Amino acid sequence: MHNRSGQFVVPGDKIGVIEEFASGPGTYVKEGDVRSKIVGRVVVDLLNKRAFIYPSVRAASFPKVGSVIVGQVQSVQSKLALIRIMKVGKRQLSGFFTGVLHASDIGQGLIKNMRDVCLAGDIIQAKVISEKNMMYHLSIAERNLGVIYAFCSQCGYNLSLRERELRCSRCGNVERRKIALNYGVE
Repeated sequence: MHNRSGQFVVPGDKIGVIEEFASGPGTYVKEGDVRSKIVGRVVVDLLNKRAFIYPSVRAASFPKVGSVIVGQVQSVQSKLALIRIMKVGKRQLSGFFTGVLHASDIGQGLIKNMRDVCLAGDIIQAKVISEKNMMYHLSIAERNLGVIYAFCSQCGYNLSLRERELRCSRCGNVERRKIALNYGVE
């Protein structure tokens, strides 16, 4: 069995028998055989007589209620914006998830137009507040949430934060957004 250490296995692969080694993390016992429960590499602990699997694949990451996400604004209408979610916390997502940011979830009182909050192309940090109708509903009401990176609507250059104003250093255009505390940091 110790010669199997480091071998790549998939769920169901036989690693050894229980007379040789105890079942450790990532393994299970079936009819006296120690088998792999996950995709990974076999690790044999000769001192403690245990076998376990070092995982090759991390668990899939997806948004959950309460998660802080980073996403790109895809489109903006008068009362809502569609967001393509790219990260949950610090973890990059491999799939595509869409979120909706409604004007009532901005936290600045009555919003006349979502274009004062964010524009298409902006990168925002938001919190998932619900999962209704297979859509993630987002909020940027907290002070640490909002736009973290924005582009000039006139020339497309990145906007710099100066004295609570977003200003284009190329054309001088000044724009409004609901800015997160960490604007330009991430």
